[in-house]
Amino acid sequence: MKLGIVGLPNVGKSTLFNAITKAGAESANYPFCTIEPNVGVVCVPDERLDVLTKMYNPKKVTPAIVEFVDIAGLVRGASRGEGLGNKFLSHIREVDAIVHVVRCFEDTNIVHVDGSVDPVRDIETINLELIFADLESVDKRIDRTLKMMKSGDKKYAAELELWKRFKEALENGKSARTVDITEDEAEIVKEISLLTMKPVLYAANVAESDFENGIENNEFIKQVEKIASEENAEVLPISAQIEEEISTLEGEEKQMFLEEIGLNESGLDRLVKKSYKLLGLISYLTAGEPEVRAWTITQGTKAPQAAGKIHTDFEKGFIRAEVVSYDELINSGSIANAKEKGLVRSEGKEYVMNDGDVVLFRFNV
Repeated sequence: MKLGIVGLPNVGKSTLFNAITKAGAESANYPFCTIEPNVGVVCVPDERLDVLTKMYNPKKVTPAIVEFVDIAGLVRGASRGEGLGNKFLSHIREVDAIVHVVRCFEDTNIVHVDGSVDPVRDIETINLELIFADLESVDKRIDRTLKMMKSGDKKYAAELELWKRFKEALENGKSARTVDITEDEAEIVKEISLLTMKPVLYAANVAESDFENGIENNEFIKQVEKIASEENAEVLPISAQIEEEISTLEGEEKQMFLEEIGLNESGLDRLVKKSYKLLGLISYLTAGEPEVRAWTITQGTKAPQAAGKIHTDFEKGFIRAEVVSYDELINSGSIANAKEKGLVRSEGKEYVMNDGDVVLFRFNV
């Protein structure tokens, strides 16, 4: 899973990126300090791996991972080359989802590129630049489709109507993801990787005091939530300042700090969970003495394709999957006990994987 962190300059993007990845991207109080997209890979927090590790005592433990890409601050006119321009719009095309950091705090010591804090305006600025970039892509595809229609193939007439629907939405200031399309049409749209088709998670960057005093009292967040509800996006209140402090703590010290400010888990944990939900992702687990590991798949994935995540040979030669749910395995105390109780099932090619399935794949190549 690759998440692109975007936002206006000085909204807390790089501070948040540094905190959650500890990658040390430069962070400064002026625009465009991130000249190249910084990339950080973090482990997906999963307590189930810790429990399975105690049960199996493996030689190796491998969690699922998330890749964060810190993309330079966009400004008004980026789609036309202003600021650092189109170069960074191309980086957004490569990510699975967009984490749009929005400033929801007042601080006279931190310069705002537009002179004041206004989440609605800031979101509109970024969204419009992405829309303008998409409009350019759609116009090019319309021109190409018109040329292809000369072949007489009727499918191009249908494609032209599809692109015109997107053009109309974009020209009205709406994102591509607001256009209703069929599964077949979705495959066609994938070809040009529209920026505003990507799922969005708004990271509402608040002050540390907001968590202590109650997030519900922050009027800026309410504005962000209203926008998100209109475009089927998610919102996550998060404090880059708090995450920066958490990144220096471990174990009990970290947990005590979280409890003091009324949180059960870090912003990273919440961000990953929200992102999984946004992208429709789940994890299945493999466990044994050599390795305990989490594998990320899309919800609805069938057993052979899940096996293919491990190795293509597993999918090609798939015979069956021996499956037990994580909860049933833990309650049984061991895989042997789970088998005795009849909890380990033999599943075939049509089995749809569930989150937390502990699996042993049988295959023959």
